Amino acid sequence: MNPAETRSSELHAADRHDLIRVQGARENNLRNVSLEIPKRRLTVFTGVSGSGKSSLVFGTIAAESQRMINETYSAFVQGFMPNLARPDVDVLEGLTTAILVDQERMGANSRSTVGTATDVNAMFRIVFSRLGEPHIGSPQAFSFNVASVSGAGAVTLERGGREIKERREFSVTGGMCPRCEGMGTINDIDLSQLFDDSKSLNEGALTIPGYTADGWGVKIFTGSGFLDPDKPIRDYSKRELNDFLYKEPVKVKVSDINMTYEGLIPKVQKSFLSKDREAMQPHIRAFVDRAVTFTTCPECGGTRLNEGARSSRINGLNIAEVCAMQISDLAEWVRTLQEPSMAPLLASLQHTLDSFVEIGLGYLSLDRPAGTLSGGEAQRTKMIRHLGSSLTDVTYVFDEPTIGLHPHDIQRMNRLLLELRDKGNTVLVVEHKPEMILIADHAVDLGPGAGTAGGEICFEGTVEGLRASDTLTGRHLDDRAALKDAVRTRAGALEVRGATANNLQNVDVDIPLGVLVVITGVAGSGKSSLVHGSIPASDEVISIDQSAIKGSRRSNPATYTGLLEPIRKAFAKANGVKPALFSSNSEGACPNCNGAGVIYTDLGVMASVASTCEVCEGKRFQASVLEYTLGGRNISEVLSMPASEAKAFFAEGESRIPAAHTILERLTDVGLGYISLGQPLTTLSGGERQRLKLATQMAEKGSVYVLDEPTTGLHLADVEQLLELLDKLVDSGKSVIVVEHHQAVMAHADWIIDIGPGAGHDGGLVVFEGTPADLVAAKSTLTGEHLANYVGA
Repeated sequence: MNPAETRSSELHAADRHDLIRVQGARENNLRNVSLEIPKRRLTVFTGVSGSGKSSLVFGTIAAESQRMINETYSAFVQGFMPNLARPDVDVLEGLTTAILVDQERMGANSRSTVGTATDVNAMFRIVFSRLGEPHIGSPQAFSFNVASVSGAGAVTLERGGREIKERREFSVTGGMCPRCEGMGTINDIDLSQLFDDSKSLNEGALTIPGYTADGWGVKIFTGSGFLDPDKPIRDYSKRELNDFLYKEPVKVKVSDINMTYEGLIPKVQKSFLSKDREAMQPHIRAFVDRAVTFTTCPECGGTRLNEGARSSRINGLNIAEVCAMQISDLAEWVRTLQEPSMAPLLASLQHTLDSFVEIGLGYLSLDRPAGTLSGGEAQRTKMIRHLGSSLTDVTYVFDEPTIGLHPHDIQRMNRLLLELRDKGNTVLVVEHKPEMILIADHAVDLGPGAGTAGGEICFEGTVEGLRASDTLTGRHLDDRAALKDAVRTRAGALEVRGATANNLQNVDVDIPLGVLVVITGVAGSGKSSLVHGSIPASDEVISIDQSAIKGSRRSNPATYTGLLEPIRKAFAKANGVKPALFSSNSEGACPNCNGAGVIYTDLGVMASVASTCEVCEGKRFQASVLEYTLGGRNISEVLSMPASEAKAFFAEGESRIPAAHTILERLTDVGLGYISLGQPLTTLSGGERQRLKLATQMAEKGSVYVLDEPTTGLHLADVEQLLELLDKLVDSGKSVIVVEHHQAVMAHADWIIDIGPGAGHDGGLVVFEGTPADLVAAKSTLTGEHLANYVGA
């Protein structure tokens, strides 16, 4: 090799160190994708919903990074970690440690708060242990998760080469309130909601969700030997009743399986009451609301802390009062603390609190339960940890970080992402909003369509190159919805008077009916409080949010929407057999996987692993069932169809099913044409869940629809389709109220109610109500300024 060739080879090798190279990615719908992503740059991934963005960024790049990191741990440590499968890709080079900042809720542990989740509470505990008066002890004395205990125990010491056991006294001084055990509330359980005492266990006495006759929740009681499963509960002896309700955990053998038996009350407390109510599925929440009465702990006043922790103060405030402050105010309070010996810790604390404000979360308080945060709030809270991190050359992966953000807040988010990049990190962002796409150093557009019509790289390069390209994203990047020439006339109004939910400041407002109303304002201004806390619940009001859909991992769009029922009947009629054969939850199920399509293997301390069923090859049905067809397709092939393809399939010919076609039209109307009929509901995003609920409830008889950011997860090209759908609802006589930040939706509204002017206690007021044109003309609010810029006024 000559010197020139050697130099070229060296340069190429150096370039490769500055790239993440993907070759032959085939995860989900990706079609043998290959690309090179520049390191230490901000790369945005665009494309319609279902085009393959998440499969590439999360399912391939981030997944392989996490898998390789896990493999560096010892076999013992790996035993406690999920067993991650290698993504379907030929080559991945140049990977660095990947940190995922997603929209998953921050867990349902009611002991977790904003302060504990971000380690801010830990810093304040140190501050109070050093500066608080009176001095009461170490940092754990201010923790509501540490109890105060004392006792004695044996310790082993080494003296003169010999081991000597000694009995020693010990004590732990924690901050936990002894009455409520650090929960802030006490509860009283209504036993009549847990069981019917006129029945025996075998007769189905237990009325707790999930406690079915053939489930382990009941079997452990009937097979424990402590109780007579055929005796009505009201006839239990005093000992039997105590064993049934309150028995301490004890090892028992049930059906030759070693299990732990404990009384029903502690079991219910652990299963239901240790989780945050807002994070529960609706039917579980309804059960808890019926069965349990929660009241503020009278001893600690809801602060979770014991008297000692509450007695120590700094400048007149105790740690509970500090954690209850709005973070924007707390940041200012910390600036008043001057203690040279603690300067580094106070500076770190100050930076973290300022980051909350900068990221648009200054309206939160540290004692806010983490489970009550929205997906967008949870993602931004997770960012707080990383903004102050000293790590560099890390790959940060974000999933639509603009969700839940007002245009004003998006500008601040952009600055924070660029700050992460400028520290020498690689930032990968899956995003639809043009405001964020425009700041990228590099753009990757996937498509051209969704599902089987996607999975290809349509464009790689600069944002200017994307704009000039003929891809769907490029063509719509500069789309701007125009203000309406004329708005609809209201047909009455919902009168809200004296609204004070959360931060609302005695708000009076009329929400017009018979038109499209958009309620907007910066994050935390009080929009959701106004809509969900002030609009009375009734059969006429259909509220559709992004919360999880009730159902198991067997549930899918076909079962949830009722679509499967007419399809099963049509298959049965065409083949002269029973409809139950065409249900993977009934007679037609593959006997090996029970119709799941996968086998779940419980590996003890490791996470359960799912592997495709070898008998049905993931098709869920018995081989004999797959011999029956309708329109040339078997039931498994039909459930694999995207909704848009299925709509055409059930429109005409032998496979014409009007009832199925109507449901599929609604699915495509809400922008879910790319979702397959048999896709597990657990794989849907928050925005997809909301649009699925909307499609299902469009046939309901309610007259008022309340939607919570329905543009979440929608590509620029799909927003226009959503606006057409909202128009269709209004023109059919419905009233549509939308909480939304997307300026295209604002511009399209008949009436806008703007809440603000700021967030938290700086918000909670109606700062504007009127038409979009009037808002743009006035430019009197942050929303008005941004909307005016958007429409070019």
